[in-house]
Amino acid sequence: MYQVIARKYRPQRFEEVVGQAHVKLTIKNAIAQQRIAHAYIFSGPRGTGKTTMARILAMALNWEGGPSSSPDPDSQVCKEIAAGSSLDVVEIDAASNRGIDSIRELRESVKYRPVRDRYKVFIIDEAHQITTDAFNALLKTLEEPPGWTVFVLCTTEPQAIPATIASRCQSFAFQSVELQEVIQHLAKICASEGVAADDDALTAVALAGDGSVRDSLSTLDQAIAAFGSKLETQAVRDLLGVIPSEGTARILGAIRDGDPAAMLALVDDLFQQGRNAQHFCGELTRQFRNLMVMKVAGHGTRLVSASHAEREAAKDWLETFSQDDLTRYVQILLSLYQDLQQSTQQRFRLEIGLLKLVHAGRLAQIEEVLSGLALGKAPRPRIDGEGRPRAAPPSESQAPPTPPSAAGSAPETGAAASAGGFKEQLVDSLLQAQNQTLVDAVRASRVERQGRVVTIHASADWFATFKLDLPVLEATVTAVIGAKPDVRLVASEAARQAEQRPRDSSANAGAGSSGSDDDISARAESDPAVQAFTKRFEGRVTNVVDLREKTP
Repeated sequence: MYQVIARKYRPQRFEEVVGQAHVKLTIKNAIAQQRIAHAYIFSGPRGTGKTTMARILAMALNWEGGPSSSPDPDSQVCKEIAAGSSLDVVEIDAASNRGIDSIRELRESVKYRPVRDRYKVFIIDEAHQITTDAFNALLKTLEEPPGWTVFVLCTTEPQAIPATIASRCQSFAFQSVELQEVIQHLAKICASEGVAADDDALTAVALAGDGSVRDSLSTLDQAIAAFGSKLETQAVRDLLGVIPSEGTARILGAIRDGDPAAMLALVDDLFQQGRNAQHFCGELTRQFRNLMVMKVAGHGTRLVSASHAEREAAKDWLETFSQDDLTRYVQILLSLYQDLQQSTQQRFRLEIGLLKLVHAGRLAQIEEVLSGLALGKAPRPRIDGEGRPRAAPPSESQAPPTPPSAAGSAPETGAAASAGGFKEQLVDSLLQAQNQTLVDAVRASRVERQGRVVTIHASADWFATFKLDLPVLEATVTAVIGAKPDVRLVASEAARQAEQRPRDSSANAGAGSSGSDDDISARAESDPAVQAFTKRFEGRVTNVVDLREKTP
């Protein structure tokens, strides 16, 4: 009768267990020093060797030449333990024997000495399934068991083990096995089975196992059953539903180009091929997560489980997307994966989720926009549905910059400077610096120059902007005239009144009045910063609150 690979190649020695070096070292040293505990908890992800390690521990304690950290798997005792037929090594499935009656039977069995071997070993699998009452019944036995008894509780959910039980046991946390260790183990088995396998094919099998050796071996068994003695990369990836590199490239390209039609066409192809939407989403999430981690930690980071081909394909995309972009995409995909778990309309959900990726690629971060407004810089260009920059409104359009012809030349004087030549040079320089706020302010103001003295007559709307960005303005004027300028701001009558109102309101605040609601709204709407925000976000002020009235 055929025996599956996971059982056929189950480790019989500590050295054969894949990974878990910290557990193997501690247990082997404990056996060598005769410091054998009466109870252990082996916890960790599925398929990482918990039950296997418990059986090897039982072999090490009971084989004829033991206790020894190197038991002979060919001895009679070890063979019986491996086959599950030993009378002194009892394996209990707590998933089906979780009640208090089962634990009472176990507690009665503990009282009797081993039939033949040195220790009576109780291996309790899925121990977190035991009920609270059953754990309470086991408590006293675990605290003071007979000297010939050893308990090993195996669980994937250590947090479900009561603290009163855990405190009476030695705990060992098993870890997901490293990708390269799994690949090496699979390669050894393929060599023993006479199977030729591509490196990337074994990588795909190991990735499907997600750190579980047992899952990886089951997948390998499936691949060998499908393709026989030769495992080729593409065939194995198709069997496992792995997204091909060109599929990932199509998705990333659609996001980069802002092309929703290409994304919908890809979804159609997936369903034409009979792909599972949730599995596809999970695989896509893994690949985007890898991109995000490589963006943060570098292309060669060990934090990413990926084949060599996937790493090479990721290089170009790492330059295309920012860390914030990739983080946003991963969050969208995680939400999509949850939606697909509960939805019966798989195609519709997948289409909406992938379209969100496209639209998320068009968005500028709110922090970037606000920072740009505060510094007077133009935000990142918005893109249209075809991935092209949208045409800016007339108020935001920029004339092609021309080099300032007056830079480093003799100063202009008289009416020529005030007639517009110097003003246009100043505007061009500010456009090159991408300071749209000052560009608009200069264009809306009257600018005069007499030698190094530059006078700007500013309206109420722009006077505060010039005061805020005066160092930037002075530096730009310096570059235009080739000398340190004397920049003078002249406020119009409306600007002086706008400056005076807040001081008057502050002086009257103690008297319990800060002006009418209409005055407050008018001052807020005339503020240059407020105007910049409403203009950028194409909005309007709907409500103004005087915070001084809210302060107790």
